[in-house]
Amino acid sequence: MDDRAYWLAWAQVPGIGATLVKRIQQRFGSLQAGWSASLSDLMTVEGIGPQISEAILATRNSLEPYAFLEQHQQKNPCFWTPADPDYPRLLLETPSYPLVLYYRGHVVPEENQGRTNLVAIVGTRNPSDYGKRWTQRLTTALVQHGFVVVSGLAEGIDTEAHRTCVSRGSRTIAVVGSGIDVVYPVSNRQLCDDILVKGLVVSEYPRGTKPDRLHFPQRNRIIAGLCRAVLITEAPARSGALITASIANDYGRDVYVLPGALDNPRSYGCLELINQGAQLILGERHLLELLGTLPALDNSSAPETPISPRSESTLPPDLDPSLAKVLATISSDSVSFDYIVQHVEMPANVVSSALIQLQLMNLITELPGMRYQRH
Repeated sequence: MDDRAYWLAWAQVPGIGATLVKRIQQRFGSLQAGWSASLSDLMTVEGIGPQISEAILATRNSLEPYAFLEQHQQKNPCFWTPADPDYPRLLLETPSYPLVLYYRGHVVPEENQGRTNLVAIVGTRNPSDYGKRWTQRLTTALVQHGFVVVSGLAEGIDTEAHRTCVSRGSRTIAVVGSGIDVVYPVSNRQLCDDILVKGLVVSEYPRGTKPDRLHFPQRNRIIAGLCRAVLITEAPARSGALITASIANDYGRDVYVLPGALDNPRSYGCLELINQGAQLILGERHLLELLGTLPALDNSSAPETPISPRSESTLPPDLDPSLAKVLATISSDSVSFDYIVQHVEMPANVVSSALIQLQLMNLITELPGMRYQRH
């Protein structure tokens, strides 16, 4: 609680971000000690000059961390700070993670621990039929193979990606440039409600924050930070999606691009990214291969084919019953983690533990995308 209160307090200081907070933490040993440090001591921290030190003083004079935390939680009951175990691990590994991340919807702890592969799909707000069609196809292929799609709830490509997930009954995550209770554009209000049935809406802005054009470039770093890869399906030369691609590259994430026609201005940004070294994709199968997913895609629109459980006679003798139950759902063709959980009807954490034990026993192999294959 101490750490949480001070993460939230430091987040209220204008001009303070992850880099400065880490330096304060290192210099004083804790954020609490840094909060009570003298201004002269604070100015020994690299990056803190007169302007930021004045902002620190003004903020310290206007709030008491514990009282502010209690008051803030009344309006914003759901948020993470880096002090919380559920703060998304991949995002926390980036140099510019949000000091506070608000959320609304359904939290999946395994996802935040980096054990589920998240892929971002972004692009233009004004896509062509080609851009819409391929966004739908690629999104469908990803969710059918165990990936969770992340986007920004904007018009155009973002909307197509989220809507495809919803239509498939799949979870999706929307990162917004407003408070989690403020839907922008307003036309996506129903889509947002649909996302929240299974998915999540996240933001670094507290409830009630209106959208602002300066928020969206900041929002893009969260999209890139949450994901292992970013896919741009259609983007003109000055699209915000290119900012996301650039940030993803800086973060060491893979950047994939759907090629477009030379005479389509909506594709110029994608073509430029390819020219700069982004990975061109040639369809659903190719994308999944690049992501490290091994199952064949003879029909990209078909749902995951159920696999017949192994008979008891093929299971190793003296195997723990819970391990045997999990192993029976896995064959030489790979299956997703979600498929296993669904068919064994056991809690996800129990299944995860069983899969680790089966791997240690050299009975199964884990493949990228949280898929598993029998030896």
